Amino acid sequence: MLRDDISAALKEAMKAHDARRVSTLRLVVSALKNADIEARGQGKPPLGDAEVVGTLQKMVKQRQESVELYEKGGRPELAAQERDEIAVISAYLPQQMSEAETEAAARAAIAETGAAGMKDMGKVVARLRERHAGQLDMAKASAIVKGLLQ
Repeated sequence: MLRDDISAALKEAMKAHDARRVSTLRLVVSALKNADIEARGQGKPPLGDAEVVGTLQKMVKQRQESVELYEKGGRPELAAQERDEIAVISAYLPQQMSEAETEAAARAAIAETGAAGMKDMGKVVARLRERHAGQLDMAKASAIVKGLLQ
């Protein structure tokens, strides 16, 4: 499980005295525990790998937004810190599809669903999400699907 890999990496980072990696992995473990508690409160089981990937993607996105804000605010040292955290977290995410691969997947989903126009965009995006969860930036994929359906 992905969660076990993260825990093992945390132990290794602690032994190596890698402070940046330790603090980032502790943040990840904490976020996963919070998500487990939230799921338990809703009567759901602990997070599986797909949900863990979703949580990690959310963490990366938050840090990317922080980088932009820090750069606009003239705080390059904080932006660099966020980039370091992004690198650590991204190591546990599946490889993202390239733009060409995303377009090919979108074309395949359009063909499978028989989409004819913009009214069918939801079906196509749902198919992409179900087939390629964690491998696609859904905002980019939606833009590609929109362009193909117009």
